Amino acid sequence: MAKPAQGAKYRGSIHDFPGFDPNQDAEALYTAMKGFGSDKEAILDIITSRSNRQRQEVCQSYKSLYGKDLIDNLKYELTGKFERLIVGLMRPPAYCDAKEIKDAISGIGTDEKCLIEILASRTNEQMHQLVAAYKDAYERDLEADIIGDTSGHFQKMLVVLLQGTREEDDVVSEDLVQQDVQDLYEAGELKWGTDEAQFIYILGNRSKQHLRLVFDEYLKTTGKPIEASIRGELSGDFEKLMLAVVKCIRSTPEYFAERLFKAMKGLGTRDNTLIRIMVSRSELDMLDIREIFRTKYEKSLYSMIKNDTSGEYKKTLLKLCGGDDDAAGQFFPEAAQVAYQMWELSAVARVELKGTVRPANDFNPDADAKALRKAMKGLGTDEDTIIDIITHRSNAQRQQIRQTFKSHFGRDLMADLKSEISGDLARLILGLMMPPAHYDAKQLKKAMEGAGTDEKALIEILATRTNAEIRAISEAYKEDYHKSLEDAISSDTSGHFRRILISLATGNREEGGENLDQAREDAQVAAEILEIADTPSGDKTSLETRFMTILCTRSYPHLRRVFQEFIKMTNYDVEHTIKKEMSGDVRDAFVAIVQSVKNTPLFFADKLYKSMKGAGTDEKTLTRIMVSRSEIDLLNIRREFIEKYDKSLHQAIEGDTSGDFLKALLALCGGED
Repeated sequence: MAKPAQGAKYRGSIHDFPGFDPNQDAEALYTAMKGFGSDKEAILDIITSRSNRQRQEVCQSYKSLYGKDLIDNLKYELTGKFERLIVGLMRPPAYCDAKEIKDAISGIGTDEKCLIEILASRTNEQMHQLVAAYKDAYERDLEADIIGDTSGHFQKMLVVLLQGTREEDDVVSEDLVQQDVQDLYEAGELKWGTDEAQFIYILGNRSKQHLRLVFDEYLKTTGKPIEASIRGELSGDFEKLMLAVVKCIRSTPEYFAERLFKAMKGLGTRDNTLIRIMVSRSELDMLDIREIFRTKYEKSLYSMIKNDTSGEYKKTLLKLCGGDDDAAGQFFPEAAQVAYQMWELSAVARVELKGTVRPANDFNPDADAKALRKAMKGLGTDEDTIIDIITHRSNAQRQQIRQTFKSHFGRDLMADLKSEISGDLARLILGLMMPPAHYDAKQLKKAMEGAGTDEKALIEILATRTNAEIRAISEAYKEDYHKSLEDAISSDTSGHFRRILISLATGNREEGGENLDQAREDAQVAAEILEIADTPSGDKTSLETRFMTILCTRSYPHLRRVFQEFIKMTNYDVEHTIKKEMSGDVRDAFVAIVQSVKNTPLFFADKLYKSMKGAGTDEKTLTRIMVSRSEIDLLNIRREFIEKYDKSLHQAIEGDTSGDFLKALLALCGGED
């Protein structure tokens, strides 16, 4: 096991057992496996309460006392996932990694994800121990076996990582940082094709401290994170490997938190991944992984394991996890740093927003109007033609088609479409035919009419639109419904929630940059209203008003700085604190504002995922987002979706909808990632 650096705090969940007696443990394990059946509870209790070093001593004592191999006996007595987990714990870490890699490259096919996870995340020392353990266990050369089972740039990068020669000097040359940024930029974004060798050399050899500065400077220089360039320039397993390397450079615990979440989310569990990570990180950084897991996924690792596994297998995993973090508390140092970096990334990124629907080339409104009239004339309706035309024209072009249709045929295109199509397809197509501001106005009207209010729709629209979009919506609402949007909100909502929505509906958010002194004051207000400040000041009503004003009127760049200062001041993340301290619609509105400030495309990716997960589909939310974001940032939403949920938006839509509605949604989606 790799020792913590001198002075570093131990972050594992498994510790040396006090009063350890290897002979006593060996006898207890022998008794647990003696006779008919085995005492699995006793086995898991002993093995999960001892460090790996102590387990090796137990193995030696077992052989000395009984002349038998403890691992062989455990394999014989136990079965399935529980056996794999217990046996993994009994092997020295390097031999456990060696076994995982041997399994990954044996037989037909290769488990590339396993190779990537291990080789992208291990230190130089761990890599050297792995190579030696593989040679000792299998009498084979690991590098030769990997070369024999992989190919191309993927193979080259694996071989580079396998050398375990990453620089470890913490002294960083600013000149070399700038040179590496330029070399990476020229090897990818500025080059026709990609110079993969530069990516391999720099990402495979430079020190972690150096590369973190390279990534920061790359973002400032190019306006996009290094991950975006890798996705754009590389592909396949090589792309996945390089992204894993970048994630591990940024934060190895965060990389493993993400791997654990993906291993357990959705239907089925990737038990091999779950076992491998829980075994390999239990004496390294499990506490940091747990905290980052809770920060990113709003649930504890403990609770997710508890809900996703069963039996002795579950009990063993929970022992390795070491505790439940569902009661929200302060960040561990690593997690606070990650949360701060997430806001830093949000603050400096200049991501170009891209829609999936663009103006059609050689646009001919006369031909489109005639084709649509033909598609709706006579018996039956040609839905394919309607979908093809409307989903491949920009909104401005659709308005021209509406005008041309009326000029040619003396008919209202919207009315004709309403009479010819129905259900989810009709809502989608008619939504696309409306000017954006009028569409949003209609969605707000629907959210407030009749019995009950759709607070989620109100929040989604008002918390995410720009000042210009909000003003256009207000004008459209007044024009279409002869009532001001503010009056409509006032009559349909109440209390603090009403005040928040009305503030957002004015479209008066500041549009300047950040003010550091003001940001610190605003962060102090947030800390006081969320009841985690050391010295609360002022009455609560005044603080509530100031907090609402901060979230509803400060500019996005300024709010990003506020949220960073909040972390520095309190060691908490503002989003998770709001979720803990507030409730109801007010909490939901504030969380939506914070998420939109952090990453608007990710906010919509989450909404889309939730609209399609589980039993049933929320077609209204799905339609509203696909219509409203198709010309703004749907391409960015697609990228965030696949990054977070490990499947494409195209796949999610395909698995959750059907018929002509499916065809239209996929046309708007614009492609498979």
